[in-house]
Amino acid sequence: MRNSSGVAREASDTIEEVRVHARALEDEGRLGLTRSFIQHGSESVYAHVLSVALLSASIADRCRRIGIRIDRSSLIRGALLHDYFLYDWHDPDPDHRLHGFRHPYIALERATEDFDLTDCERDIIVHHMFPLVPLPPTCREAWIVCIADKCCAIRETVAGRLSSRVSGVIRGRRT
Repeated sequence: MRNSSGVAREASDTIEEVRVHARALEDEGRLGLTRSFIQHGSESVYAHVLSVALLSASIADRCRRIGIRIDRSSLIRGALLHDYFLYDWHDPDPDHRLHGFRHPYIALERATEDFDLTDCERDIIVHHMFPLVPLPPTCREAWIVCIADKCCAIRETVAGRLSSRVSGVIRGRRT
């Protein structure tokens, strides 16, 4: 049985592991550009993919504890690259229409321009929008990122709306 310091150390190690992968992707490619694009609510794409990578790694840790093997490097890299589309999808540009359906393929195209990807990383990127994009993931890691992405997106979207509603209630206004 692990004590609380063991859990804290594991979480700290996971955060550092994700940071190392993110730094490498920034140095080798264009991940840093995602800092300037908003994803959900007020979260940048960069903050979103970090959150997805951290949650994915946490899920992978739980899987490992029950004997399920996960390619951790591909999981984290794929999570960091799953929204590597490199544009502001909120712009009214006609090319950004149907973003939810098209961006996994654009992200894969951009990622293959900048990085050598494993089959697992490709699967993560192109299938993370399942079921909106109807083809399901084909590996465990892609399923984990798909689920983590939904959890993070909901949290990011709802958090902004809740905080503005709470602020309105505190100020005595209805929102």
